[in-house]
Amino acid sequence: MIPIAKPSIGVEEKKAVQEVLDSGMIAQGQKVKELEDNFAQYIGTRYAIAVTSGTSALHTALLACGIKEGDEVITTPFTFTATANSILFCGARSVFCDIDEETFNIDAEKIEGKITSKTKAVLVVHLFGNPCGMDRIKKICDKHDILLIEDACQAHGAEYKGQKVGSIGDCGVFSMYPTKNMTTGEGGMITTNSADIDKKCKIIRNHGQDGRDNQVLLGYNYRLTDIQAAIGVEQLKKVEGFIEKRIANAKMLNEGLKDVKGIITPKMQAETRHVFNQYTVRVTEDFKISRDELIKKLKDAGIGAFVYYPKPIYRQKYYLTLGYDDNLKMTETAAKEVVSIPVHPNVTKEDVEKIIEIFI
Repeated sequence: MIPIAKPSIGVEEKKAVQEVLDSGMIAQGQKVKELEDNFAQYIGTRYAIAVTSGTSALHTALLACGIKEGDEVITTPFTFTATANSILFCGARSVFCDIDEETFNIDAEKIEGKITSKTKAVLVVHLFGNPCGMDRIKKICDKHDILLIEDACQAHGAEYKGQKVGSIGDCGVFSMYPTKNMTTGEGGMITTNSADIDKKCKIIRNHGQDGRDNQVLLGYNYRLTDIQAAIGVEQLKKVEGFIEKRIANAKMLNEGLKDVKGIITPKMQAETRHVFNQYTVRVTEDFKISRDELIKKLKDAGIGAFVYYPKPIYRQKYYLTLGYDDNLKMTETAAKEVVSIPVHPNVTKEDVEKIIEIFI
């Protein structure tokens, strides 16, 4: 079996966890601080704040940025539902913008048409590890004096014009789930250059307390443990190697699939570093079989294949109850055509050749 995702955990992570267990200090402590400092340095921001998951990172970041009831946040409907859910957690409303045909990311040219007097932020998603066109988006946010928040949950190490995602907007958010480019098991991280956002995030993750027994606002228990952080410290040392293997596998897949009629492979743009958390192709009507038939054929051959995402967020049952009735052209097309195949560091050259054979 070639799984769609597989974390790479070595003896270093196991040893680090054992050391934490032996120390008896297993809640949030010095290992969390070490991971935060190292992660901030890696991304290129002044601050990094560790929390329990990518979802809690999104929620915390939005709250720290002042998103509240009655506000609107422009985002993409073609992503995991946690992105939009985090907006709802704050009492605000998601305003969905269509996506770009090549990158599957939010279409920068369509954002301005979604801005109203209630718009407080744009929440972009660097989907599958592919950076958004940040220059254009940042100009729009600056022009309208609205916040720019980066959902980089799938994009550790991705770069736009030499700058790592998560360091371009007002703050960035990362997930450390096992399917990501690095993991802490469960976990998340917020990055920012703002001392104010940093302080608020740290208060929010710790029950709203600014110091022991001094609650200043409504907060949550979003603290990461030192056990998880110990894994993250070791994973961060390896993440560039993981990424280079992903990119190498993606290049082999692109080469092998480039002449297959009806298959559109992901683009590697000169100004960005795509880190391939997922390798996602489009299966158009010109391909010899349907997308569902292709997925069955891959799975029958022991190859993991998965659709991210078969249903836009605005078509989720819960969102329909909230009155959403969007019908965004490129989002609908992508949902019907995309399929992701294995690209992670444990995929070998022989695995890649096996995958390509199924398509040919």
